[in-house]
Amino acid sequence: MKKFLLPLLLTGLLAACGQASTSDKPADAELNPPQGAACALDGMVLADYPGPKGQIRFSDGQIDYFCDTIELMSLLIEPEQVKPIKGAFVQDMAHANWQKPVGYWVDARKAFYVAGSKRTGSMGPTFGTFALRADAERFAGQYGGKVYAFNEVTPEMIKLDGGVLKDQGM
Repeated sequence: MKKFLLPLLLTGLLAACGQASTSDKPADAELNPPQGAACALDGMVLADYPGPKGQIRFSDGQIDYFCDTIELMSLLIEPEQVKPIKGAFVQDMAHANWQKPVGYWVDARKAFYVAGSKRTGSMGPTFGTFALRADAERFAGQYGGKVYAFNEVTPEMIKLDGGVLKDQGM
């Protein structure tokens, strides 16, 4: 009887080792950028500016933070290089403070985006980001703009050609 218990015990232990976590999404606190974190595109310190932030976690462990959701979306929708992504996150502005957003991270690909509102971020006009469509609709009703799901955002909506590029007087 003992020789049957060892294989049964080993099978149970191996099965337990092979069980994956129900989610590979880091806990909200683990998603908060470290103090002094700077934007991967322009070097601006995230904490110095209002509006929702974003981040991309790459499969190799690298994390890029973004001081503005337009910058994040530009890399998700039209990447300059192909690099495996483990996850991308934005802040749920139904809960985060617009002026000093901390926490409330949601999957960027499941979020809802409000384009064209009166609220601005670090780079001026930005997308308000929300976990729930109803919250995005409420925000759009109060501040203007239109609600989009991630797959409805087009490259034309996320151009990073701000002030200098539009200045034809030089």
